Amino acid sequence: MPLAQVNGFEMYYETMGEGPPLVLAHGVGGNHAIWWQQVKYFAQWYQVITFDHRGFALSKDVEGGPGREAFVDDLEGLLDFLKLDKVTLIAQSMGGRTCLGFAVHAPERVNALVMAATTGFFEASGALAEQQEVTRKATDGLPQAERVLSPSFRDRDPVGTELYLKISGFNASTQARLGGATMAAVSGPSTAALKESDLSRVTMPVRFIGGEDDVLQPPAVLGLACKLFPNASLIEVPQCGHSMYFEKPDVFNFLVHRFLKDCGIGGSAD
Repeated sequence: MPLAQVNGFEMYYETMGEGPPLVLAHGVGGNHAIWWQQVKYFAQWYQVITFDHRGFALSKDVEGGPGREAFVDDLEGLLDFLKLDKVTLIAQSMGGRTCLGFAVHAPERVNALVMAATTGFFEASGALAEQQEVTRKATDGLPQAERVLSPSFRDRDPVGTELYLKISGFNASTQARLGGATMAAVSGPSTAALKESDLSRVTMPVRFIGGEDDVLQPPAVLGLACKLFPNASLIEVPQCGHSMYFEKPDVFNFLVHRFLKDCGIGGSAD
C-alpha cells in the first residue's frame, strides 16, 4: 500500500500515467477512490496523483492530530516525497481549502488551479459573505445525497447515487477509529483561514467550475469569489449538482482538459 511518511503521519496516495503532474484533492464526501472516472482519462497525458486527506479513508491521522489544519503542509510534504517541484492542482469542494492554501503558500510550485464547486474557504466579506450565509442556512440539515448530488442525477442513476455514498462511507470507518477529537478537527472550522488579501498571491491561471443545481456552492457564490482572483474565470454547467466530476465525468474531464491545454500544460485529446 503506497504510504508517504509526511508531516508526522502516513499519507495514502496513488499515481498513474506519465507527463506533467496533476494532483486531485477530494472533498469531505470523497477520498482517492472518488476520482475513478478521472484517473484513467487524464493518465493518458499526465502523471495523475490522488491521495486521502489526513483522517480520510486510508490516511489515518495520529491520535489527537491536527486534522485539516495540516492539509496544506501535508500536500507540501507529499509533493516533496514524490520529488515534484511544480504541479497543477484540481480541487473539489473541501479540497479547495488544501489547494488554494498551497497556492497562496507556494505559488511558484503551481502551474494552474482548478476550483470545482469550491471557493477555497477564505474569509470572505461583503456580498460574498452574505451569499455564503444564505446558502449555509438553506442547506443546514439536508441529507448527504441531497447536498452533493443533483435531483436529476439521483432520479436517473440510483445505482450511481448509492456508489457515491458507499465510497464516502470509507471515511466514516476511519474517523470512527480515531475518536471524536480527530473527527472534530477534520470537520470543524480551520484556525488558519485564508484572507481575501492572500488571493493576490494566486497569480497562476484559475478556473472555477460550478454546477447549476449545486446547493452548497451555487454559481452565485462562485461568481463572486472568482472576481477576487487576479487571473480567474468561471464555467457553469447546466443540470448538475455539487459533484460534477461524479455526475457528469465526461463534461468535467473535457472542461478541465481544455483549460489545461489553454494553459499549455500537457497533451491534447483528438
